[in-house]
Amino acid sequence: MIKKILVVLVVLLSAKAMAQRNNSSPYSFFGIGEEFHPKTAEQAAMGGIGVAFGANNYINFINPAANANLRYATYSFGGLVNRLTLNEPDASQTGTSTSLQYVALGFPIGKKAGASFGIQPLTSVGYSLTSQLLGTEGEVLSATKFQGAGGTNRLYASFGVQVFKGLSLGLETGFIFGTIDNSILNQRDDVHLASKHKQVAVIRGSAHKLGLQYQTILKGDLTLHAGATVRLENTMKATGNELLYSLSFGSAGTEVPRDTILNIDITGKITDPIQTIVGLGLGKSNKWYLGANYESKNALKSQGYLIEEGTAYAYGKSNRFSVGGFYIPKMNSIASYWDRVTYRAGLRLEKTGLLVDGTGTATDFTSIDDFGISFGLGLPLGKKLSNLNLGLAYGKKGTTENQLIQEEYFNVRLSLSLNDLWFQKRRID
Repeated sequence: MIKKILVVLVVLLSAKAMAQRNNSSPYSFFGIGEEFHPKTAEQAAMGGIGVAFGANNYINFINPAANANLRYATYSFGGLVNRLTLNEPDASQTGTSTSLQYVALGFPIGKKAGASFGIQPLTSVGYSLTSQLLGTEGEVLSATKFQGAGGTNRLYASFGVQVFKGLSLGLETGFIFGTIDNSILNQRDDVHLASKHKQVAVIRGSAHKLGLQYQTILKGDLTLHAGATVRLENTMKATGNELLYSLSFGSAGTEVPRDTILNIDITGKITDPIQTIVGLGLGKSNKWYLGANYESKNALKSQGYLIEEGTAYAYGKSNRFSVGGFYIPKMNSIASYWDRVTYRAGLRLEKTGLLVDGTGTATDFTSIDDFGISFGLGLPLGKKLSNLNLGLAYGKKGTTENQLIQEEYFNVRLSLSLNDLWFQKRRID
């Protein structure tokens, strides 16, 4: 058992490097990047539901109270391949990115409690946008390149306990860390040197969540599930450096810095308000489940670090509605492997809280909304409860109105959930 723990710790410590990821979304330009809602591949395949549901062999990233249901030590890690098409009124382009989404370990503590810990990305910055100013005859007068990379991660630990039959409470705490690099490079036709404005900020903070789950058995072996979480308001601090300098280009296109015009320290903070998630579900144990989640929070606030709301964007209230579930034809089937497969599906409607003005006048902000549908399979491995989970999702984010860009995405999620028994007394025959 000690060997297993050490292996998992090594994976978690090395996951910081693996959690660096690529992101081709232009909306990651704003604030501290595009937000990832913490969820497993299984939860994502069901539209992101899970606040009310707990299982004995699956980790739940949404509600820490679900840890009380764990009866097996569970190692879980998942990745994402995202194919993104950016649509404008008269053009479109497509790109693909890959990322590691999480590495986690969960385990039972006695018969009425459990815990989990892990690492996963929280926000991602990854854009490269170019604009040109043309003359009367179509010649390029100047070109500007906007580029960003990095993001934030969260290292978390959570605990859940059953306080009496049917009712579980949970607590989660997390440490947020990461680095964000934004730059603007401008080259004019009649100027020998280009100029670059660059910001590198280190983000640090913490977040804490409370959770509750309740289950009761109805007639016909049906189980009613209810759950809720409250993530408390948290503040992330940003410290770093801001540079403005001239540069030239080498023979291989490499940048050669010349004169530094500005070099100052930057500070700021981002306040993420209270977030609440509530959900209900109905199902039959090891057979089927159907549930719905509703998530809401007030507008994100920021100051300093030059990420304050300006003429291009603002923050508003965000909310998300998800519905989904799973179906298992016959969990203990011997005759058919496909009868033991878990089939999942879900739907999601979201207002991200980001408001963007494509005209730059600060008078015509458009809400960036997101819609997605998802499907998935939980493929049993061997005779144990371990599973290989595959999820597919299609969706659209944003709009082509108001001089904006609409994202059309198709992603594939793959995760491995390995289960084992810990702290089991040996039997002597």
